[in-house]
Amino acid sequence: MQDDRSKLARRDIGWSDPLATQGSYPSGNGEWTASRVHEMHLMDYVIVIRKHLALSLTFLLTLVSVVAIATYKMKPVYVASAQVEIDRNDSSFLPFQNGQADPYLYDTGNYIETQAKVLMSDTLALETIKSLKLWNYPEFRCSPKEIAVLDQVSDPGQQLLKRPPILDAFLGDLSVSRIPNSNLLQVSFQSEDPQLAAMVVNKHLQNFIDLDYRTRYESAKRASDWLEEQMNDFKTRVEKSEDARLAYERNNQIWTVSEGQDLATQKLADLNKQLTQAQAMRMNDEASYVMVKDGQLDALPQIQQNVVIQNLIQQQNRLQDEYAAGLNKYGPNYPTVQHIRAQMKAVDDSLAKEKQGVAQEIVTEYRTAEQREQLLKNALTQQEQSASEQSQKMVQYNILKREAETDKQLYDSLLEKLKEAGLSAGLHSSNLRIVDPAMVPPTPARPQKARDISLAIIVGLVGGIGLAFFREYLDNTVKTPDDIEALTHLPSLAIVPSLSGNNGHLRPARMLKGSEATTGRGGGQRVALISHEQPQSQIAEAFRALRTSLLLSRADQPPQVILVTSALPKEGKTTAAVNLAVTLAQLGDRTLLIDADLRRPGIARLLGMGGTIHTGLSSYLAGACDLEGCTYPYPGVPELGVIPAGPIPPNPADLLSSQRLVDAIELLRGQYKFVVIDSPPIMLATDAAILSTWSDGVLLVARSGETPKGAFSRAQELLASVKCRLLGVVLNAVNTSAPDYYYRYYPYYGEYYGTEGGDSGGDAKHTN
Repeated sequence: MQDDRSKLARRDIGWSDPLATQGSYPSGNGEWTASRVHEMHLMDYVIVIRKHLALSLTFLLTLVSVVAIATYKMKPVYVASAQVEIDRNDSSFLPFQNGQADPYLYDTGNYIETQAKVLMSDTLALETIKSLKLWNYPEFRCSPKEIAVLDQVSDPGQQLLKRPPILDAFLGDLSVSRIPNSNLLQVSFQSEDPQLAAMVVNKHLQNFIDLDYRTRYESAKRASDWLEEQMNDFKTRVEKSEDARLAYERNNQIWTVSEGQDLATQKLADLNKQLTQAQAMRMNDEASYVMVKDGQLDALPQIQQNVVIQNLIQQQNRLQDEYAAGLNKYGPNYPTVQHIRAQMKAVDDSLAKEKQGVAQEIVTEYRTAEQREQLLKNALTQQEQSASEQSQKMVQYNILKREAETDKQLYDSLLEKLKEAGLSAGLHSSNLRIVDPAMVPPTPARPQKARDISLAIIVGLVGGIGLAFFREYLDNTVKTPDDIEALTHLPSLAIVPSLSGNNGHLRPARMLKGSEATTGRGGGQRVALISHEQPQSQIAEAFRALRTSLLLSRADQPPQVILVTSALPKEGKTTAAVNLAVTLAQLGDRTLLIDADLRRPGIARLLGMGGTIHTGLSSYLAGACDLEGCTYPYPGVPELGVIPAGPIPPNPADLLSSQRLVDAIELLRGQYKFVVIDSPPIMLATDAAILSTWSDGVLLVARSGETPKGAFSRAQELLASVKCRLLGVVLNAVNTSAPDYYYRYYPYYGEYYGTEGGDSGGDAKHTN
C-alpha cells in the first residue's frame, strides 16, 4: 500500500498543475521556503494596462467623442495679427532731466510691457470701439442705452457706474504679446468675421500711435509753459547773485591766481617749499660743522676734495721721504738735510693754515644756513596767519561764486529746454512704428479639428493609462501567487481556477462561493464534489495538485490532521476543505471531513446531507452522543466520512476548547489516515486559532481579487502567533483569463493542458 502511494505521488508530480506550486518548493526538512522575489519589469506594466483596457478605452473614446463633437459644433474663429515696434523713449523736456540719466528708460523690458498694458487699456479700447462703431456688428450687439453710456465715457466729468459689456467682449478678443528677444509687440484680434478682425487690429494700432502723439504734444506743451514761467524768475536771480559776488570780491581785495587758488595761498606754498629746502641745507652743513667741532678735519669731504690741500699733502709726503733718505745717508747736521727739514716745516704750516680756512668756511656756512632757516620759519608763520584770514573770506566768496554759477547754469539749461520744448511741441515724432499691418486671415485659427482630435487622443491615452494604474493602485486584494509570497512568504500550494460554464467560458463571480456551490446551481454543477464528478476539469486537477503538495511536504510523515480556514467569509474555504477530503479519499485512504464551523456550518448543505442528519460535532462536544453517532459515510465517495456541525450552539468557542475535542482528535488519528477540519474565518472568531493548536498543519484559503492584502497578512500573523504550522495557501477563484495571471502563467498552463479536460483525464482515472 505504501509503495502504491509513492508511485501515485510520483505520478501526481508528473501531471500536477504547474501553477499550483509556482513560487514555492519543499526544502530538505519538509518545510516550505519562499522562492524568487518578483521584480517589476516592462511586462508588468503591460499587464496592468491590459487588465484595465476597458476602462482606458472608455476614457479615450469618451474624451475623443466629446472633443470631436465640440470641435465640429464650434463656429470658426479668425485671428488677425500685426506687429508694432517699440523703441526706447528718449524725450526729455523738464530741467535737470537727462534722457540717459533715468534708469527706467534703460529698462526696455518694463517699458515694452507698459506699452502692452496701454494697448489693453480701457481708454484705448473704448476709442477703437467708437471709431469703428462695433455695436453695429453681430458679435458686439448692444442696446441703445449702452451706446449712450459709451458716449459719456470720453467726458471726464461723467462717472461710469456700470462697466459696458461690449468693453469686456472687445478686450476678451484682443491679445497683446511680446516677441521674445526683440522690441516688437504682436497685437491680435479674433472674430468670426476675418475682415473685421484685420480692421480692428489696424484701427487699434492707429489709435495707439495717435494717443502717443497726443501724449507727447501735451507733455511738451505743459513743459514749455512751465519753463517760460521759470525763465523770468531765474533771470532775476542770476543778476542778483552775480552782483553780490563782484561786490564782495572788491570789498575784500580777493585776487585769484588760478581756478581755486588765491595769492595768499600761493605765497604760503612757496614759503613752505623754501623752508623745506633751507632745512635740508642746514642739516647738511650741520653735519660738517659737528665734525669741525670734534676736530675731525681730515674726514671732512671739503678737505678731501680741496686740490691745494691734496697737493700740500703730496709735497709733505715727498719731503718726508727725502728727509728720511738724507738723514740715513748724511746725518742731521748735513746742510741738505737741514734745508729739507726747513721745507717740511713750511709745508706743514701751509697745510695747517689751509685746513683752518676750510673749517672756518664750514662754520660760516652753517651759521648762515641756520639764520636763513629761522627767517623762513618766521615768514611762514606770518603767512599762515594771513592765509587763514584769507581762507575765511574765501568761504563766503566761494559760496557767492557757486550760487552765481549755479543760477547761470540753471538759466542756460532752462533756455535750452525751452527751445527744445517749443521744437517738440511742433513735431509729430514717435517711437512707435507699425512693422507689419494686419491682413485678412484666409483660414480660421480655430477650431483646428485635426490638432484638437490628435491632442484628445494623446490626452485620452495618457489619462486612460493613468486611470488604469490608479485603479490598480486602489486594488488592495490578493490576486496572484506573487502577491502571496510578497506578503507572507508562504507557498501557493494550489491555484484553483474559476468555474467554467457549459460553453467553456469562465464565470469568476461564481467560483467556490459557499452560498452558490450547491447541487443544481452554476449550470447544474456541484462545486463541492467537482473533484469527484468532473475529474478531468482544471478545478479537480488543482485540488489533486494540493493533495500532492501536502503529501510531499513531509514525505516520511505527511500531515494527518489538516485545518482549513480563511481570513474572511465567502472565500471558498468550505468547498476547498470538501474537495481536499474527496481527493485524499480517492487515494483509497480513510478520510474524515469535520465541519468545525459551529457558527455558520455548510458542509452538510454542500454535500446534500442536510435533511438526513440530526447530530454532529456540537452534539458530541455537548455530550449528547459519541463519535460514531455523529459520523456519517458519504455514499458517493468511498473511504470518505463526514462529521457535520450539528445544531448551532450558543457558545462555539467554549465547546471547541473542551477536552472532548482533544480526545476526539486523538481517537480519530487512529481510525483515519487523514482528517480535514473546516473552521470559521480566523479574522471573525477565535475558533480557528483554537483548532490550529491540535492540527498538524493549517491551510489558509484566499480568494483571488477579493481577499484584502491587509486581512490576509493579519490572518497569517494570527496563525503565527499561536505557533501553528502553516502548510501554505490555496489561491481560490483565480480568473486564468485575467491579464495579470494569463501573461505570467498561461503559456505554461496552455502548453500542458491545451484545452480543458485534455490529457489530465487519463491521469485522473488512473489515480482513482
